[in-house]
Amino acid sequence: MSMTEGPAPVRGEAINLEQRAALSGFVGLSLKNGLLNLVTLTLYRFWGKTEVRRRVWSSTYLNGEPLEYTGRGKDLFMGFLITLAVFGAPFLLVSFTAQLLGPAVAALIILPLYLVIFFLFGFGMFSAFRYMASRTVWRGIRFEARGSARDYALSYIGYAMLSVITAGWFWPAAQRRLAGLLWGSLSFGDRPLRFDIEAARKVAVYPAFILAGVGVGVMYAVIVGVVVLLSIGAKEAGASPDEISAITAVAIVVLMLIAAPLMVAVVAPYQAAKLRATAAGLKFDDASFRFDLKWPAMAWLMFTNVLLLIVSLGFFMPLIQARTIKFLIGRLRSEGLADLAAARQAPQGPRTAEGLADAFGWAPI
Repeated sequence: MSMTEGPAPVRGEAINLEQRAALSGFVGLSLKNGLLNLVTLTLYRFWGKTEVRRRVWSSTYLNGEPLEYTGRGKDLFMGFLITLAVFGAPFLLVSFTAQLLGPAVAALIILPLYLVIFFLFGFGMFSAFRYMASRTVWRGIRFEARGSARDYALSYIGYAMLSVITAGWFWPAAQRRLAGLLWGSLSFGDRPLRFDIEAARKVAVYPAFILAGVGVGVMYAVIVGVVVLLSIGAKEAGASPDEISAITAVAIVVLMLIAAPLMVAVVAPYQAAKLRATAAGLKFDDASFRFDLKWPAMAWLMFTNVLLLIVSLGFFMPLIQARTIKFLIGRLRSEGLADLAAARQAPQGPRTAEGLADAFGWAPI
């Protein structure tokens, strides 16, 4: 290179994500999935979940071209059956046997069993993420999640134990590191993304975490205090035990309804900060990301999602998932270039990988 030549130009293209879903279309899908789940005793959920993903993926556009979801309900169902046979039955057998051996022996068995549960939970989270990545296609190229579900599960256990030892103080740092292990494992074809933990740490999360912890603790103490005072007052007024129980139940419901919006308001800043930290750490070539996400908008999303879930008796879960993804993608920003055209095909992903995640009730969508 001569002295007069400038630096080589950065290759690639800007990253622009859009979510174009018409949310009204998910109302009918929600009702259909809910009714079929009732008729099939929830077995239809594997195919219903697949249809939701296909619609969400196909309405998500990267640089003007839609994503494609190639997963199948059969894959999810087979993963569930494998998990039930390999983990579910032995777990129930050990738990039942422990109860027959007396409290002392049961404690020696149950405590390690909880560690196994944490391990399986982490294993399931990574496995579900890896499955969804391998079934996500853009421009004919599959995504891939590298790394080990076992290593992620061991990290999950370690971080959970540190959080317990520190009375919860380590949990925000743990969630940041766990997010890094997930998103840092992702690649588009053979082009790896990476997670910059130092960039993620520049986003302050602990002030919002403290607010959430203190706020929820105070509200819980107020609810307990009011219920206790009402019970004492009813007893002194000569109310029967049944009347006291009824008064207590009504008071708890009313107080929880009053406190729910306040709890959302104090938790939302932490949820928003956590998402901003995750986005700040994610890098792809020279492209970086950020969430333009403020806590009032996050609080409104959380509150309306809970309201929709309660009013619909859970039927509107697909709608809630779709509107949440639309909300987040609409606030995701990217700067810099990524050489997407240089990606080559990733290997085929696992056939069944979400049984554990389904068993523990965890899945991003």
